[in-house]
Amino acid sequence: MNRTCHRLNCIVPPHMLKRLLESPDAETRRIAMNTMLVTSRLRGERSVRASFVGITLTGQGRRTIFDCHQTIALSAATMARSEDGPPSTDPSVNQAFDGFGKTRDFYRQIFNRNSIDDHGMMLNGYVHRGVDFNNAFWDGQEMVFGDGDGRLFTDFTNSLDVIAHELTHGVTEHTAGLAYHNQSGALNESMSDVFGSLVKQWSLNQTAEQADWLIGAEIFTPGVQGDALRSMKDPGSAYDDPQLGPDPQPGNMRDYLQLPDNDDGDYGGVHINSGIPNKAFYLTAIGIGGRAWEAPGHIWYEALRASNVTTDFQTFADTTFAKADQLYGKGSAEQQAVHAAWREVGIGISGLPPLARTPAAAVEGEAYTALMRQIEALSRQITVLTADIGALKKEKSDRATRKR
Repeated sequence: MNRTCHRLNCIVPPHMLKRLLESPDAETRRIAMNTMLVTSRLRGERSVRASFVGITLTGQGRRTIFDCHQTIALSAATMARSEDGPPSTDPSVNQAFDGFGKTRDFYRQIFNRNSIDDHGMMLNGYVHRGVDFNNAFWDGQEMVFGDGDGRLFTDFTNSLDVIAHELTHGVTEHTAGLAYHNQSGALNESMSDVFGSLVKQWSLNQTAEQADWLIGAEIFTPGVQGDALRSMKDPGSAYDDPQLGPDPQPGNMRDYLQLPDNDDGDYGGVHINSGIPNKAFYLTAIGIGGRAWEAPGHIWYEALRASNVTTDFQTFADTTFAKADQLYGKGSAEQQAVHAAWREVGIGISGLPPLARTPAAAVEGEAYTALMRQIEALSRQITVLTADIGALKKEKSDRATRKR
């Protein structure tokens, strides 16, 4: 059954572009309006290039990058680099090509996944689309990059996690097919942020503690008062700019934003409420420690594969808890980290034993385990001390006997 979502998935959320429409600067308003109109026009468009059909037959995640030469029509683009061709003299072409390769290799090496669809899907990218186009998107078949306006946004090929974010929308389409609205849509966006960040961490060989947990840190110009589009570590803190406004992402269910399920409301705030599951993954990764693409990444990936079109936050949280059990064992440190992370963002795990819900279990999870380990360590120390004291007493008794 085909459960794929065919909505256009853009890295720059609509609430950010709409904020720019209110800018006192006429040029900023013009660029924002142009980006929104172009994005709206492209929604649902599928542009298979018949002239390159010979390339697309190969599979195995082969990459091809096309140059739009600042035009709007993707069909008019020319091939700039292929899997068998030499590097381009254009940095944008090479960055897109390399980003595709790192994302493809990450999924292959870490999850044994054969490209986006797990069947060797070709990776086609289009750079230099339009003039001052402030976005990058996945449309179900290819990824398209704008060059940015140079005022607020730079070339969108600059960011590896942005590239991996967009390609991961394809992975989600071909696994759970999470519907792009309300909580399932926010999970869809969160999956792209999670694995986008993991691709970057993997490429840099960073631990969870070393990672910046930022999405799109490279696409803001120095003039923007902010670090990135989103912060998984601290949702709501990524930027606070006079033109872009403050980062609206919540990090806890108590702050979940109920927004209209339409284009104006970002289909229920999919780019906003994704901060909640993002924070849950970050806390899980920090709680487990080490490399986040290992145990945390495998738990989330298997939970994604076990999800479906309508999966919401609660169901996904429960699924990650169950997958942690299957992969690492009941009561394992990994499972406890998952439990603690979701609890921290305001989502309890369903179906836990009564003990885990009683006031007496306030030190459950990692705190309880740490306490028990301390007690066991103290018991061992007492045993050793007792033995030492016994030995000293025997030695003293032996000496007294010999003196007699």
